Amino acid sequence: MLRAVIFDWDGVVVDSAAFHERSWEILAAQRGLPLPAGHFKRGFGKKNNVIIPDLGWAAEAADIDTLAREKEEIYRSLVREHGITPLPGVRRLLAALQTADIPCAIGSSTERANLDCLLDLMGLRDFFRVIVSGEEVVDGKPAPDIFRLAAGRLGCAPADCVVIEDALVGIEAARSAGMPVLAVATTEPADALGRADHIAPDLTAVDPALLAALTDRQKS
Repeated sequence: MLRAVIFDWDGVVVDSAAFHERSWEILAAQRGLPLPAGHFKRGFGKKNNVIIPDLGWAAEAADIDTLAREKEEIYRSLVREHGITPLPGVRRLLAALQTADIPCAIGSSTERANLDCLLDLMGLRDFFRVIVSGEEVVDGKPAPDIFRLAAGRLGCAPADCVVIEDALVGIEAARSAGMPVLAVATTEPADALGRADHIAPDLTAVDPALLAALTDRQKS
């Protein structure tokens, strides 16, 4: 049976990609750092402590932390300045799950300050019983740690939780955690999401019954 739903954040609950990409560009310009073509897609869904060394910007932990903090501060400033709304179907699905008494969690590689900022801006905080952010685990996606931690805090077995993801590394993390995964084609084309148990263009047609069917299929 469906016991809980774990939502990725960027690309699932909000379309914040443009803000994130712009914040990398601003930081690179401020710091005089190189930003190779395709950097954003290559790092999507990963933690900053993986992205920054991959860009060749820093190797020491203290330097990585400084750059990551600056990047996320720029990101939050952009969001506060321009505003942001949930993606189509998100609020309706969260309300339906709440009515069905199915708890929800966030399992995201982004840092907690970003989640707190946007949850308050969009008025979504009361829908989520558990929030797991990237800084709470050593190994980010595609490792399963974030989703396993979320399930543990919800008091649910992994197979009873459905993950909603958009990123390839997130789908891999959910599979490694032993959780059925619904993918939304908001970031990647649908034909690239074949590792997911179900693929939807967005969340407008997703409901608790569909999510419950994924857990039933996992156990059959």
